[in-house]
Amino acid sequence: MSQDIVTITRTEELARFCEVAKTQPYVTVDTEFLRERTYWSKLCLIQMALPPSAPVGEKSGEAVLVDPLASGLSLEPLYDLFRHKGTVKVFHAARQDLEIFFHDAQLFPEPLFDTQVAAMVCGFGEQVGYETLVRKIAKANLDKSSRFTDWSRRPLSDAQKSYALADVTHLRGIYEFLDEKLKANGRESWLAEEIAVLENPETYITRPEEAWLKVRTRTNSPRFLAILRELATFRESYAQERDVPRSRVYKDDAMIELASTKPSNEAELGRSRLLLREARKGDIAAGILAAIKAGLETKDLPRPKNDPQGKPGNAALSDLLRVLLKAKAEAAGVAPKLIASSADLDAIATGERDLPALKGWRAEVFGNDALRLAEGEIALSARNGSVHVVPTA
Repeated sequence: MSQDIVTITRTEELARFCEVAKTQPYVTVDTEFLRERTYWSKLCLIQMALPPSAPVGEKSGEAVLVDPLASGLSLEPLYDLFRHKGTVKVFHAARQDLEIFFHDAQLFPEPLFDTQVAAMVCGFGEQVGYETLVRKIAKANLDKSSRFTDWSRRPLSDAQKSYALADVTHLRGIYEFLDEKLKANGRESWLAEEIAVLENPETYITRPEEAWLKVRTRTNSPRFLAILRELATFRESYAQERDVPRSRVYKDDAMIELASTKPSNEAELGRSRLLLREARKGDIAAGILAAIKAGLETKDLPRPKNDPQGKPGNAALSDLLRVLLKAKAEAAGVAPKLIASSADLDAIATGERDLPALKGWRAEVFGNDALRLAEGEIALSARNGSVHVVPTA
């Protein structure tokens, strides 16, 4: 089968394919990458497929692999295609792919269609996988034997090439099905709102000073959190600058331990149970000690993460909102978590109003009634096995 698979290794070959793609209504795209040993993803392979009816040349094909590791290959023709608004760029679960292109070229494919998001909007459930869509829509099965493979090694095997191409060839039928379904149910604007998030640079920017917010801890002491914030800031900056995974600097459990024990010198640092040996000396050790010192001395103490507004929650209202969300999600045929998270519901119950769940299509489906419920304007009633909204006035 590999003899029929076109692998592009030269810029002029890529340019030819992309010029044909610009004449087509859409092109499906996927990538393979590695991130185990780096902070930033290493792009190893790009797969693209045109509609089956697209004209192809003798040395091209309707579905191709692009080898970004090939010597001298420029991806500028691809980026030019991404800028071309006449061709829809179709991905599945695009976020990681988009992060690669944003980091490499500071651009996003436009216009963009994400089949995972579209499938959720169309009622296929939360975070629906590509394999599930292939089975349900394309009525096919995927060979996933090459899923966990080193895509940076060359040459690629026949199995790897076939596996990679399957990620874009089946995607064509899935896109066409979901596109039609969105038009039929009038939810194109729902998808557009979700795509806008994917195309927002803020989605892919990790600021070191905000990294501590993603660390799970049971301790909400402001001083502990101040030290944790400084340690997380140092780790993120160090990892970004040297392009190494943050876990190679130190893991979350070690950082939490350090924020609790507060070592002040290398001898005390050496007694850490969880800190990697390489982090107990040199630049990392110096950075840890400086971060702990800064956290102990700062007067800018962070608020506890679990109560960002400093307001007491309303547990009963949170429970009612959960019932409302389940009923509204079932009626709309979408996954509840796509509309609002448990944290969103708790935030609404404390009075927070600047939330995605209260804006756009989510407001139409759930948010407007959630606010009415919070204000006592409606109540919930169980009737014939279903939950109904009842005006209180």
